[in-house]
Amino acid sequence: MKSGNRMIRINDEIKKEVSEIIRSELKDPRIGAITSVIKAETTNDLKYCKIFVSILGDEQQKAETMEGLKNASGFIRKQIAFRINLRNTPEFKFVLDDSLEYSIKISKIIDDINS
Repeated sequence: MKSGNRMIRINDEIKKEVSEIIRSELKDPRIGAITSVIKAETTNDLKYCKIFVSILGDEQQKAETMEGLKNASGFIRKQIAFRINLRNTPEFKFVLDDSLEYSIKISKIIDDINS
């Protein structure tokens, strides 16, 4: 059970730090200001980490932002290595998470039905 709690803490810390790096340190113009980190999932051996991001905008903006994040993954990994003391710094894979947009769409449909 301790390893489970440890992974939860590591995922939370990676999520917080990646969010801070995207918000304040990345200078890529493709990465929009409305990019938020939803969740981080790290493998048990700390080799890989999926970062789920939510991007508000049209499909072209989403594609450009995902390409910018993919190109910046090495820089983000280097910054995480400086900020978080881990034996291995994971490789990051960014995954687009549309759950927020889906929930807004469902909420709008429910509001339309109620009125």
